Amino acid sequence: MVFILGFNFPDSRLVKSALQSFYGVGPQHTQRLMAKLYIHKTARVGSLADKQVLDLTAELSNMTIENDLRRKLQDNIKRLRDMGAYRGRRHAMGLPVRGQRTRTQTATAGKLNKVERFG
Repeated sequence: MVFILGFNFPDSRLVKSALQSFYGVGPQHTQRLMAKLYIHKTARVGSLADKQVLDLTAELSNMTIENDLRRKLQDNIKRLRDMGAYRGRRHAMGLPVRGQRTRTQTATAGKLNKVERFG
């Protein structure tokens, strides 16, 4: 088990999928991070040297990920609501925000906009 930023990953897990399990780290960030630290794309977490794990942890701690990113997203939505902007009102009502059709199929947009808005 390798410990990276509060998460234990089994040795057999790919580094790529382990990094993508963090909220806010997608395929592009993972690819750039692995290239920067000279980690092969098919490397396993157990095959990383201790120095590579420390470097990886340092790079991830400099990024805005997990709870910080979630909080930032909620603050942005709250700011829009407090301002009374159109987008903020749409968020508050749970309606589509980006100009989607509302005559039919609003349930899909309601499911996709599952961000804490009422708090």
